[in-house]
Amino acid sequence: MDKILKLLDENARLTNDQIAVMLGMTAAAVDEAIEKYERDGVICGYKALIDWEKVDREYVVARIELKVSPKRDHGFEEIAKRIAQFHEVESVYLMSGGYDLAVTVSGKTFKEIALFVAQKLSTLDSVLSTATHFVLRKYKERGVSYMSEERDERSVTLL
Repeated sequence: MDKILKLLDENARLTNDQIAVMLGMTAAAVDEAIEKYERDGVICGYKALIDWEKVDREYVVARIELKVSPKRDHGFEEIAKRIAQFHEVESVYLMSGGYDLAVTVSGKTFKEIALFVAQKLSTLDSVLSTATHFVLRKYKERGVSYMSEERDERSVTLL
């Protein structure tokens, strides 16, 4: 993997000057490489990882497993693109195993997500079945731990 991409994957807030120093390159060379990655679609965006439990905001995430019927001459691409267009959808993955697509959605409430699945997702022609799994707590994402160093307040009783 390219060293610039690895550094950005670990910390997207690094400046091009910092990357240049870390890799022994010129800032201009780093600028040029990153611009090329962005043009070529290798770098698709930059996003912060946020622990929404620490913010006063209603936020629910669910992973939905979909079994779908792929379209002739289009495979899974057509249905995946259609699902990705919904604003509730955060990610869509083609999967191996017991289901075809894994879809991550977010909303304000459990009910909002349930209605999205019932009224929008499951009604699509290619969708054969859905299984919704609500995220109850996030412990780690993209290598970043969300677990604080809180002390366990439960006591141990010795007999």
